[in-house]
Amino acid sequence: MSELAVYACHPELTKGRRYPEPAPNNRSEFQRDRDRIIHANAFRRLEYKTQVFINHEGDLFRTRLTHSLEVAQIARVLARSLKLNEDLTEAIALAHDLGHTPFGHAGQDELNACMREFVPQGGGFEHNLQSLRVVDELEERYAAFNGLNLCFETREGVLKHCSLSHARLLGAVGQRFIDKTQPSLEAQIANLADEIAYNNHDIDDGLRSGLLALEQLLNVPIFERHYTKVLNTWPAIAQRRAISETIRSMINTLISDVAQTTACNLQKAAPQDVDQARCCGELVAFSPEIRAQANVLKKFLFDNLYRHYKVIRMTNKARKIVRDLFSAFIHEPRLLPPDYRRDDDTIQGRAVADYIAGMTDRYAIREHARLFNMTEHF
Repeated sequence: MSELAVYACHPELTKGRRYPEPAPNNRSEFQRDRDRIIHANAFRRLEYKTQVFINHEGDLFRTRLTHSLEVAQIARVLARSLKLNEDLTEAIALAHDLGHTPFGHAGQDELNACMREFVPQGGGFEHNLQSLRVVDELEERYAAFNGLNLCFETREGVLKHCSLSHARLLGAVGQRFIDKTQPSLEAQIANLADEIAYNNHDIDDGLRSGLLALEQLLNVPIFERHYTKVLNTWPAIAQRRAISETIRSMINTLISDVAQTTACNLQKAAPQDVDQARCCGELVAFSPEIRAQANVLKKFLFDNLYRHYKVIRMTNKARKIVRDLFSAFIHEPRLLPPDYRRDDDTIQGRAVADYIAGMTDRYAIREHARLFNMTEHF
C-alpha cells in the first residue's frame, strides 16, 4: 500500500472495536475486518439476492454479491488515487448491502411498511441499519461476542443512512447523524462507488434483459457521448461490444472525475487528520457538470427500468411474498424456527424482520410456498 495521506484512516489509530481484541498478526485491523466480512454467512447469501432482477430470471444479471464486488473494485481505485486506506474502503464496500432484504428495494419497502404498522413508534426497517445489525449482532461465528466485532471506522461506513430516532440509540457510531458531520473519506468513497456501479451496470442488465432499448439510451447525454466516441474509434464494432466499451468508458470518466474533484476539494479544505475531514462537508464528490449528467442517468433508469411494467409486476409479487410471510410469522410465531421466537411482542417483530431480511430470493419464494401451498412439503 502506498503512503497514506494525513486525513486517511490509519489502522493503528482506529477508534477500536466494541469488544477489545489482541492486534492481528500479519494483517492490519482493517484487513481483518475485510476478511471477517468475506467469511460471513450474510455475505455469501448476497449471491442469491436481487439487484434489479429476481435471482432466477437469468444467470448473467447482477446480484447483490456481484454488485458489492464491483463497488469494492471502483472504491479501491479511488482510495489508491487519493492516498486513502484501500483496505477500509474495500471492507465498507463489501459490507454495505449485508442487511438488504430479498427482492431488492421492493422487499425492503414492504418490510419497512410491515414493521411500521406493527410497531408505530420506533419500528420500520432501514437496510443500512440492518447491515450494521448484521455485523454487530446477527452473525454468529465467534465465541466471545455476537456479530463480527468490526472496527468503528468500518461500522461507521456501513451505516450510510440512518434516521435520527435510531441514531440516538446507537451511541458513537450514530452521533454523526445528530451532529450533521460526515463519515470518513473512505466511507464517502464507498458511498459514491456504489452509485457509479449500480447506475452503469443497471444499463448493462437493462439492455441485456430487453427492458431498455439502445435507442432510448441515446437520449441520455452521458451515454450518447461515450457511445458515439466508441463508434468513431471502432466503426465496425459489434453492438454488444460497443455497449460494453461504452459502459467501461463511462465508469472511467466518472472515476476520473471523482478523483480530480475530490483532490481539489481536499486541497481547499486542507484537513490535517481524519476528524477534521469529517467536519468539512462532503469532500468526495462529482464535479457539478458530471453530477448533473449522472442525475439525468439516474432519472432515466428510474423512469424506464425500475418502473418498467415487467419489473413492477415482479416487485408486486415480491412485496406480497414479504407481507404474507411477515403476517404469518407475527400472528403465529410457532411457524418460525425456534431461534427466532421471542416472548415480547415488540422484540418478536424485530426477530421476524431479521428472519425475513436474511432470506435469499429463492428461499423466500420457497418459504412462502411451504406456508401457503398445500402441495409443498413442510
